[in-house]
Amino acid sequence: MMVLLCKANKQSVIKEDIFENRFMHVAELNRMGAKISTDVNKAKVTGNINFEAAELMATDLRASVSLILAALTAKGKSVINRIYHLDRGYENIEKKLKKVGAKIRRVN
Repeated sequence: MMVLLCKANKQSVIKEDIFENRFMHVAELNRMGAKISTDVNKAKVTGNINFEAAELMATDLRASVSLILAALTAKGKSVINRIYHLDRGYENIEKKLKKVGAKIRRVN
């Protein structure tokens, strides 16, 4: 959802009341050009962002997917490290994304 809000034309706020470390991926998205600020359990997302390719580090399952989505919209090649989180919740995600035209591959 956060990546989608980065692409929207307005500013948004996300409030998290369940998982205290939900916003660990914000720093990685900001490295890609996002404009997201956090304060305790709220994230303020400025929209209309064009993501830039970067080398990134996944911190959890949802963060991993958000980095993939941001990387798919970025120009250039992004590398996402620590993707073992993905395998807990998304079986063969790279194969599924390839079916819809994504240029993605898993590197060991």
